[in-house]
Amino acid sequence: MTSAALPEAVEPKKKGNVRFAFACAILASMTSILLGYDIGVMSGAGMYIKKDLQISDVKLEVLMGILNVYSLIGSFAAGRTSDWIGRRYTIVFAAVIFFAGAFLMGFAVNYWMLMFGRFVAGIGVGYALMIAPVYTAEVSPASARGFLTSFPEVFINFGILLGYVSNYAFSRLPLRLGWRVMLGIGAAPSVVLALMVLGMPESPRWLVMKGRLADAKVVLGKTSDTPEEAAERLADIKKAAGIPAELDGDVVTVPRKESSEEARVWKELILSPTPAMRRILLSGLGIHFFQQASGIDAVVLYSPRVFKSAGITDDNKLLGTTCAVGVTKTLFILVATFLLDRVGRRPLLLSSVGGMIFSLVGLATGLTVIGHHPDAKIPWAIGVAIASTMAYVAFFSIGMGPITWVYSSEIFPLQVRALGCAMGVASNRVTSGVVSMTFISLTNAITIGGAFFLYAGVAALAWVFFFTFLRETRGRTLEAMSKLFGATDEDDLKPQDGATKDKKQLEMAGATN
Repeated sequence: MTSAALPEAVEPKKKGNVRFAFACAILASMTSILLGYDIGVMSGAGMYIKKDLQISDVKLEVLMGILNVYSLIGSFAAGRTSDWIGRRYTIVFAAVIFFAGAFLMGFAVNYWMLMFGRFVAGIGVGYALMIAPVYTAEVSPASARGFLTSFPEVFINFGILLGYVSNYAFSRLPLRLGWRVMLGIGAAPSVVLALMVLGMPESPRWLVMKGRLADAKVVLGKTSDTPEEAAERLADIKKAAGIPAELDGDVVTVPRKESSEEARVWKELILSPTPAMRRILLSGLGIHFFQQASGIDAVVLYSPRVFKSAGITDDNKLLGTTCAVGVTKTLFILVATFLLDRVGRRPLLLSSVGGMIFSLVGLATGLTVIGHHPDAKIPWAIGVAIASTMAYVAFFSIGMGPITWVYSSEIFPLQVRALGCAMGVASNRVTSGVVSMTFISLTNAITIGGAFFLYAGVAALAWVFFFTFLRETRGRTLEAMSKLFGATDEDDLKPQDGATKDKKQLEMAGATN
């Protein structure tokens, strides 16, 4: 009787826990809408900003891409902020900052006020990009982590689609009003997001780092598949945080971080990393670099210009075709979420990048042929260019897009995770900024077809890098990742001198309690 009743008692709890983790991942990942909306809306708003403010191509491409550079401030500040006030309140903070930036852009009266608004919004985007995947990875059970941690990329794509739709919906407004409404209305989602996030639990890993073991047990109990998994996750997190396994209680005394501990984090990750840590860092930075260097922002941010080069000249048709890009990206990212934990990260990523290479070659070929015959319409070349664009965003969304955020959020050990993820976001945003701020100048120098041949070459290098360096992480716990990259128990994850001292203090605190 007992053994027959046990599955009936456990199974509903497992389903309920998956739903709870799903809800937490949805709310945290909604911060990514902020970046997606900005990318999407600027692709169309840029045409009208140039006409209204009478700015040059150089000023336009700087305006389009500078938010990525500004987001560096937010991404690095987010690591320290999230360790200080927690992952949940950092998400709220990101939403508030982006609200202020969108408000400033909507009411901008000149180019420089618009640039200041993008500066503020960029900081908010940097916060959101760093914290959303970290929180989702830390709250998710290993069995569904790939599915749940892909949500930030899902919402980036959804935000891009909303931006494209906003362009199309408000394009008929007067010139001076249209682009301001497009940009200003982006403040609305951030208000809703900030209010909804307050209902989320805090990350269990952050709670353990603060010594709040009882609170961490509650969250782990709600987000693990079984009670045994919750206990195992707690033990792993305590070990990674340097808390002795035998030390227990509702709240334990955790020694305050000294300045030497922050220096130790930099030493472990950057200044003198072990071979395993060096490989983790190279993998995390490399996947972010190649995600952007393969030209996704050139396609998404400048899609109206790309389609105009392909022979579509009417503004409404340009924006309508651009909406099709957004729909394609969103549909295929949804497919990817269901494949990550079934197929695995590595096979999906290699297949995705392989498809991107062929799509970029097709797009570059079509645009080159069209460019060589400016006075004639070549239907097959136009068809190849448009079809290749759709294929490129589809292949990107099914692998490279979501896996970048999933992979980089799960490979860094706990003690360096905030800094590691911040560096990954920094690599991503700098590369994105370079691509988006040089695309117009690049196309003027080597033609638009030549630019996409260049991105195809970069994508080919990316495939070789991923095949050589990246390990499969599907089904692994976050605390076991370092061994996957070659670490041993005596290697880079053992406590250093400062950590040993902290552990002794913890043991003494436990003895006095």
